Amino acid sequence: MKHDSGLVRGIDPTVTVISKILVIGFVIFCGLMAKEAGAFFQQVSDSILNNFKWFYLSLVSGVLCLLVWLMLSRFGHIRLGRDDETPEFSYRSWLAMLFSGGMGIGLIFWSVAEPMWHYAGNPFAETGLSNEAAQTAMRITFFHWGLHPWAIFIIVALVMAYFSYRKGLPLTMRSVLYPLIGDRIYGPIGHAVDILTVAITAFGVSQSLGLGVIQMNSGLNNVLGIDISVGNQLMMIGLISFLAILSVLSGVGRGIRLLSEWNMLLSILLVLVVLAVGPTRYILHTLIEGTGDYLGNIVSLSTWSDAQDDSGWQNWWTAFYWPWWMTWSPFVGMFIARISRGRTIRELIMGALIVPTVVTFIWMSVFGGSALKMEQNDRLAHQAQVESGVLVGEAAEFKGGDVLLATKAETTSAVFTLFEKIDDGFLGQMLSMMVVLLLATYFITSADSGTLVLCTLNSRGSPEPPMVLRVIWGVMQAFIAGGLLYAGGLKAVQTASIAAGLPIAVLTLIMCISLMKALRQEELGLPLSPVRQPVPQPEPEGADEFLPAQLQAEPAPVLLRASGDR
Repeated sequence: MKHDSGLVRGIDPTVTVISKILVIGFVIFCGLMAKEAGAFFQQVSDSILNNFKWFYLSLVSGVLCLLVWLMLSRFGHIRLGRDDETPEFSYRSWLAMLFSGGMGIGLIFWSVAEPMWHYAGNPFAETGLSNEAAQTAMRITFFHWGLHPWAIFIIVALVMAYFSYRKGLPLTMRSVLYPLIGDRIYGPIGHAVDILTVAITAFGVSQSLGLGVIQMNSGLNNVLGIDISVGNQLMMIGLISFLAILSVLSGVGRGIRLLSEWNMLLSILLVLVVLAVGPTRYILHTLIEGTGDYLGNIVSLSTWSDAQDDSGWQNWWTAFYWPWWMTWSPFVGMFIARISRGRTIRELIMGALIVPTVVTFIWMSVFGGSALKMEQNDRLAHQAQVESGVLVGEAAEFKGGDVLLATKAETTSAVFTLFEKIDDGFLGQMLSMMVVLLLATYFITSADSGTLVLCTLNSRGSPEPPMVLRVIWGVMQAFIAGGLLYAGGLKAVQTASIAAGLPIAVLTLIMCISLMKALRQEELGLPLSPVRQPVPQPEPEGADEFLPAQLQAEPAPVLLRASGDR
């Protein structure tokens, strides 16, 4: 039940209280016993990756195939809402929020670093630091940031949007279980699912804040000489969280939408500048060749499990990435669902699967391609010095250029080292400042959208949760991130998040089964359950427009009448 009066009006006390206790207790454990917690969760994570890698690889590829089939099937025309409903946001705003809430931060962090690591060595190239290694590096990077991770996000978004906007169930994770367990989603099982979702989302957003300010601090040190210190990073977390709270208080239609559009404009400007001043010809060739290479190898990459060598490389990368994306899927998926009401299944899948993937490939080609070209130039310069006798003995061995060596020393500095290589003067500093600014705005967008998701879960699916709850979660995320950063517990939370990927993976499989069962029933003109008259419950003033569609108009026979509060 929700509280119906006072400051806690509209809040689900069970999910809210238990999730906060769980999150705070876990943070205290990771903060006070960072070393022990890190070792424990590392052991659990390694065991899960070793024994369930086959499950992760099969599930993610299967989800991608299911989405492509749904997009092309007769179910694609089904609207996520009433049949006559129109989308809340324009395509431009919708795509901007998709990208900002999905991968904006990660792309900045890994667009240079990941191709560099694969260039140093990967299982698909016989020799590291070679042209072959450069080609396979982009293929692997495209694979890890392309269709598969977006498929993980979209299946969650699609299922939640379908059951909430089409069937009148709450916009919470518990609703995806309705075709299987019915009204029991309002009991302990549903509470457990929502509490797990809240905890994982809180950890993910707070960890992102903590890791993000480290990269921002690195950039400010590179450009302005600001010291890299925990104190400076804590001040950054406080400022970003304050701005995020202001944004989330203004709602999705204003703060989050405007920031997302700003993110896209600044990202496009940054890409165009680097494309113009960097190795333009090489970047364009890398984009074309890398895309074709990815598409030509997508099946083999999706099913490759390193069965013969079992070298452990895949556990460090692909099998690590898939559960990592899954721990982000409740947060990103629910946010995508929140902004996708009124769109069809086909629109959601096409828009969220293809467009962000294309943008990701362009981004990775511009930054990763520029870094690879710089490395090749450094290798040729090194080879010339060896041939001329300037470098002899151990010094004659090429261990990597400036960008690769910087990546190995500190991953957060990779992109800033690239800009120094492009131009060591004003232009390079300007590019670094643009990245720092973009990091800040992406973090604000992620923090406020994450706060909105947490509040929605705590208020039993309300798209406009209470203001006090938004402030509480915004402040809590800042304290969690700052506390973990100060105590050195970020690594433990990161490892624990991977361990949490297994239950989310199981829940993802259940989502697919629930969705197909519901779609089959809709095709036959059957409701999910016997239609009952809903029992009206008091709602916050001014929230009529957010009532389930079934309480605003006469529902079609296939729709389920609202049963959130029986």
